[in-house]
Amino acid sequence: MLLYTCAQKKRGPAALHPCAKAGKALDAAGYEYEIKVVKGYRMVPTTWGSRDEDRAEVRELSGTNEVPVLVLDDGEVISGSSTIARWAQEHPAARAA
Repeated sequence: MLLYTCAQKKRGPAALHPCAKAGKALDAAGYEYEIKVVKGYRMVPTTWGSRDEDRAEVRELSGTNEVPVLVLDDGEVISGSSTIARWAQEHPAARAA
């Protein structure tokens, strides 16, 4: 599995940061996964000029340049922190094996 995040990765409180919410939900569900950091913070004006280019891969996968985006081993794409967290809770790693 591959989790696309901003540079914060899983840092910060899950209630306040979408990438942390997704990563911590996957951790709680017992998953091992790779993190791929993409550039282009929405709230940092200096990244706005290159944001579309920096997040082209994410946009191709999910239709949006927002992270987090999770790509499962079978190629299924799940985007959005709440959707990823719900999927992780409903599909704990112990049952995935």
